[in-house]
Order: sequence, then C-alpha cells, then structure tokens
Amino acid sequence: MRRSPLRWIIPTFLALQLGLLWIQGAQIHRQNLLLQGLREDLQTLADSLDNGQDWQDNSKAVPAATRRIAVLGPEEAQDAAAKELKASQDSAQKAVKDAREVQSKLSIEENSRKADEQRKANATTSSWRTWAMALSGAALLLLARLVFRRRA
Repeated sequence: MRRSPLRWIIPTFLALQLGLLWIQGAQIHRQNLLLQGLREDLQTLADSLDNGQDWQDNSKAVPAATRRIAVLGPEEAQDAAAKELKASQDSAQKAVKDAREVQSKLSIEENSRKADEQRKANATTSSWRTWAMALSGAALLLLARLVFRRRA
C-alpha cells in the first residue's frame, strides 16, 4: 500500500504558508513601531512649533525677572541694551531660519535616499516573488500531472 503524496505535500505547503505569514506579520509590526516613532517625533515637532519654542532657544532657562533687570538702567544703557537685544534676536532668528532650511534640504535628500533604498528592496522582493511563484506553479503542475497519471 502506497501512501498518497498529497498527505505530506499539503501539510508542508500549509506550514510554509504559515511561516511566510508569520514573517510578514513581523515585518508589519516593525513598520508599525517605526511609524509610531515617526508620528511621536512629528507631534513633538508640531507642538514645539505651535508654542514658538526652538530646540536652540535658551531664553526660558533664564527667569523673566533676570531678563528685565538686564535692560533697566540709564537711558543710554537702555538704548544700547535694546539695540544689542534686537541684534541678538535678529541673529538668532536668522540662525533658526538657516537651520530650518538646511534641515529641510537634508530631510529631502534623506527621503530621496530612503525612497531609492525602498525601490531597490521592492525590486529585489518582487523578482524573488516572481521566481517563487513560477517555481510553485511548476511544482503544482508536475504534482497534478503525477496525480492524473496515477489515476489513469
């Protein structure tokens, strides 16, 4: 008495499919964690921009009373201090604007690089899947041929 090859082929294919589903689930979980991290970073950035805060802004580290004392004094000292304060604010705003432009350019370049890597990975996966599907189809055709020959 010979056992049918379908008795071991079907469970093997089911186990293989289960393994592939597990791998796909792990990849989706990893992507989900990455997206959550990016979402948190974007929310933090949006909140800091909404509040007018900068990561380089250290004015909050100095109490407001200390900042007021620095500008009080004779009229000339107030004018000089006001000019110096205005100049430092202008230079800080220019530095922040320049930093944001550089960050934007770096972000665009980084996104372009990531998109290229993703395209390469997808092309590799796509070609691998094509070959796997072709080989699976060929194996199924040979299996069907074997079954039909045995029955005939």
